Amino acid sequence: MTTKLKITQLKSSIGRQGRQAATLAGLGLRKINHTVIVDNTPSFRGMVKKVLHLVKVEEINA
Repeated sequence: MTTKLKITQLKSSIGRQGRQAATLAGLGLRKINHTVIVDNTPSFRGMVKKVLHLVKVEEINA
């Protein structure tokens, strides 16, 4: 069984550094309360770590 990450954007990217806004876009997040499910890989974990103050992360079994 593989694990996935359920990522929900809680705060806006307005007024943040451009890199953080680009990271949110790379994760597939568009607006507040938008949720995406991504694979639990080191690359996605690193992206989440950069914007952890803007998102909520849950680990789910798929």
